[in-house]
Amino acid sequence: MEKQITIQEIQNFEGKYPKQLWYLFTVEMWERFCFYGMRGVLTFFMVDQLLLKDDAANLQYGAIQAFVYAFTFIGGIFADKVLGFKKSLFFGGIVMILGNLLIAFAPQQMFYYGIAFSIIGTGFFKPNISSMVGELYHEKDPRRDAGYGMFYAGINIGGLLGGALCIYLGKYHSWTLCFLAAAIVMVAGLLTFLFTKKHLGPIGDSPLLNLPKSKRTVREIAVYGGSLLSIPLIYTMVINTDYTDYFMYTIGVIAVGYFIFELLKLGEASLQKKLIAAFSFIFFYFLFNAIYEQSGGSLSLFAKDNLSDNLLGFTIDPNVVNNSSNTFFVIILSPLIGLLWLWLAKKKIEPNTLIKFGIGFLFLAASFYLFYYTKFFANVDGITSLNVFTFAYFVTTIGELCLGPIGMSIITKLSPKRLFGMMMGLWFLASAFGQLAAGKLGAAISQSNEGETLVTKLQSYTEGYYQLAVYSLIAGIVLIVISPWVKKLMQDVK
Repeated sequence: MEKQITIQEIQNFEGKYPKQLWYLFTVEMWERFCFYGMRGVLTFFMVDQLLLKDDAANLQYGAIQAFVYAFTFIGGIFADKVLGFKKSLFFGGIVMILGNLLIAFAPQQMFYYGIAFSIIGTGFFKPNISSMVGELYHEKDPRRDAGYGMFYAGINIGGLLGGALCIYLGKYHSWTLCFLAAAIVMVAGLLTFLFTKKHLGPIGDSPLLNLPKSKRTVREIAVYGGSLLSIPLIYTMVINTDYTDYFMYTIGVIAVGYFIFELLKLGEASLQKKLIAAFSFIFFYFLFNAIYEQSGGSLSLFAKDNLSDNLLGFTIDPNVVNNSSNTFFVIILSPLIGLLWLWLAKKKIEPNTLIKFGIGFLFLAASFYLFYYTKFFANVDGITSLNVFTFAYFVTTIGELCLGPIGMSIITKLSPKRLFGMMMGLWFLASAFGQLAAGKLGAAISQSNEGETLVTKLQSYTEGYYQLAVYSLIAGIVLIVISPWVKKLMQDVK
């Protein structure tokens, strides 16, 4: 039997990137293809095939996405405590494939069952690859940020392809093909993982290796069994969004209560201040998501009915643009914005993390003002410009890049090591609550539509986007105003 590679051999790599990064990059790329492909078709499919009204589809979308992120929190805990990253990822991938195959087999009848499987699968899969990327580097290795930057690009290449292809297959060919494509790429991702995991050495092994094998197996089977048994429960909660609300509010109260308990237990004022600063970032991340995440909900339905198919003289489906322009712009803009921060740092005028968060909200406000502004380009039938809509996404992406990539790293810098898991969990929960709120905001926007025509729909949706622009603007100004106070809490952390 060949000798297992050691963690030292992995971390002492030469050059800019460890070879393991490319394997994890490929696996995550296919998983993101599957995830963004599914996310991009949810509301469209529910309105078009399940014949839900716009507001109901928005609420369901918010519920499904909220569960995906809430289960990422739960899946992360099980991976940390019982399964280890490798087994957790493999189990999650298998369950996601089953979910997609169920829907592909009978799209209308099996949709919610397949979604329940996908929620569990993503929960076990999603948090683990990024954790493994971190372990490829020594704690003080300056190449880590470049590794995460490259990894972030991989995620977005998958998102770009999946977002475009799945909606295209569903709209113009068949929904079976759409969901089958998501399952096939997930199989490709899992096979890549199986053939390359030997190069990861001990990274992602079970944390229970010191236990006898029989005890370990019992605990692992309990996690697998418990997860699969919860599928009917998730199915029920997704179908009835009121139950989702109760579930999320309960988790929210418990999570905040647990945070306060750990905060008081720290006992040391300087650590407590840093943790409060970290919590303020998490709160603003929730607000950002509540507005930003209209893309899979109300903006998807707006694209379906109210946009022309002419982009800079080319004919392209507006839903393909809605699903993929954000990831396309991320791939182009993230290296440029990274270089901009470096250039500003050289000139000693780089804004601090808080101001970057504030700038992110100002760009978000500008983008939703542009979504509102599309109404002035509409024809008499209520069909408006795909060019202005796409430009709005360009602006949104700048806002996202001021905030997304740095958010996670600032949370880990501000938290004591033993609370990393809890704080990253809260970061994912903020995302889950953002998704839930986004669904509710999207539903409110579509409910304000008094008439039946595309003109009245254009009117109510764009007015809604105007409101969201105002909320973003207020949040951005508040952040910039309170930044000196939060900076004091952060002390020496940059």
